[in-house]
Amino acid sequence: MTLATDRLVPLKPLSVDDFLARYGDNNRYELIDGEVFDLEPTGQHEEVVAFITTKACVQIDTANLPWFVLQRGLLRPSNSIATMGMTAFRPDVAVVDRTELAKEPIWPEQSILTLGSSIKFVAEVVSSNWQNDYARKLEDYAALGISEYWIVDCAGLGGVRHIGKPKKPTLSVCTLIDGEYEIKLLQDNQSIVSNVFPSFRLTAEEVLTVGG
Repeated sequence: MTLATDRLVPLKPLSVDDFLARYGDNNRYELIDGEVFDLEPTGQHEEVVAFITTKACVQIDTANLPWFVLQRGLLRPSNSIATMGMTAFRPDVAVVDRTELAKEPIWPEQSILTLGSSIKFVAEVVSSNWQNDYARKLEDYAALGISEYWIVDCAGLGGVRHIGKPKKPTLSVCTLIDGEYEIKLLQDNQSIVSNVFPSFRLTAEEVLTVGG
């Protein structure tokens, strides 16, 4: 992700309500601490998102789970470290638990989730603004209690402290344990172990090379 161009950056931080009024119908943008970020998805980015979505949907359908993949929604954290009222994430992939939606105060009127209990799984495909995926979202998704978070870094853009040295394409599988993510770095043909989708038969390479 990259910060929106100067033409789009507001003179003062935006509230979520202001963001929704200006950009709510456009999937390119999300809001973090009042700053608008342009997601600028590349072709490969979209192919990786579609690949993970397809694999997740197959597992959901096969196991007859009451889940679905969010298509155009936002995640507006209600109890995270995010600046209150000034953050609305737009996850690349989010698997939603339909049985939890009755607890969501905004959902009946808008495609906006506020509770981590509604989300079983999220994945972010890393772009130029990789810091948000490896730091900010990692902390907020953990604070929300989202049990599994994938960081898909097809170009090895993340810092050395996040993906090791030498830097190379890496899939970080973050599993929530006692309120914090335990992170497993996967590269090349290493197998993916998912607690949310235990029937996945995928390697890191299969995900990281989609569209590449």
